[in-house]
Amino acid sequence: MPNTFIIEPVVARALQDGQPVVALESTVITHGLPKPQNLQLASDLEAEVRAEHAVPATIGVLDGRVRIGMKPAHLERLAGPAEPPNRKISSRDLGPAIALRQSGGTTVAGTLAVAVQAGIQVFATGGIGGVHRDSAFDISADLPELARCPMVVVCAGAKAILDLPATLEYLETAGVPVVGYQTNEFPAFYSRESGLPVTQTADSPKQIADIAKAHWGLGLKSAVLVVNPPPEDAALPFELVESYIEIALAQAEAAGIYGQEVTPFLLDIVSKLSGGESLKSNLALLKNNARLAARVAGVMASRSGEILA
Repeated sequence: MPNTFIIEPVVARALQDGQPVVALESTVITHGLPKPQNLQLASDLEAEVRAEHAVPATIGVLDGRVRIGMKPAHLERLAGPAEPPNRKISSRDLGPAIALRQSGGTTVAGTLAVAVQAGIQVFATGGIGGVHRDSAFDISADLPELARCPMVVVCAGAKAILDLPATLEYLETAGVPVVGYQTNEFPAFYSRESGLPVTQTADSPKQIADIAKAHWGLGLKSAVLVVNPPPEDAALPFELVESYIEIALAQAEAAGIYGQEVTPFLLDIVSKLSGGESLKSNLALLKNNARLAARVAGVMASRSGEILA
């Protein structure tokens, strides 16, 4: 493992002892949520993982050091104002951030690239990136990382602002199984339904672990993507969210927003249009995913050595 990686002692002990560990990303803290909800969420997600008897490992970069597991003071640094501003760090940005001693939150891609080197096998996030609408070549780095990082990734599907059919096509081409947790439909982040099918349905954390074991046992090296619908009491109607997204996309185009700024811009507009309901849904699904990921990690840890990527 690179000498620029710092693993918190509690995470290191858990990995050494074969205890369940769940990786958590930090871009949701630095760029995904407003203050003070971002810091509260960071603490809440770790608490959800601990409540399921697993060890949380929030991953991010501080002063050019990649931290795997964070103390409360580290989370506060990522959540608060910073000068220079905290970066949004994807896998391509890790090297520059380390070399220039920068700080920032790791995206799904950045977190995957780090967690797999640390030996963590389960990762919880909100929604993955994917193929952007009306832009066939604007493809999130999350997708190629999913194709080469053998981890169980629990999410609520891809972010609703994306081209979901194209994203699923990419995942199929990349050989990434898309497993619906107690659903046969690909969730659309805020919404439980999208009209799009998943590769396979799993009814329990044990079945998810079984699928991962069989997939990696064949010598395949991709992630197993587990899509977990948002809780029913927090989900939003698909058609309503689509109407918000159309307005947000038009505003992004008019403002000349592009690249890494597109996703946070669109999510902010959708939150405002929904009167904050999309933010409530986002918070609920993140916690829901952390709980499921911890349960899957528990099953995998109980098998100690059976699941080898």
